Amino acid sequence: MARQGKKKRGASVDERAGCCRVESLISVDERGQMVLPKEVRERAGICPGEKLAVISWEQDGNVCCISLVKATALTEMVQGLLGPMIGQAPSRRSE
Repeated sequence: MARQGKKKRGASVDERAGCCRVESLISVDERGQMVLPKEVRERAGICPGEKLAVISWEQDGNVCCISLVKATALTEMVQGLLGPMIGQAPSRRSE
């Protein structure tokens, strides 16, 4: 029986996780530059000039996965993790 309904974009690694999928294939040019497709940038809300953190995972001494995280989201994650350790609420900043 064929599945009916809306076709999902990308190939899910694990349907239960619902977060990991191949969005597109990109190339690296001679200068090491890559272009994120416009559709991906728009869906992620990435604007020109916005800072992204490059996060890598290693397995057996080799980088096996590279992920991009908006710098603002990374800051919030770090504040959420470290805030309780240093006695601050995650949303408060030292002035």
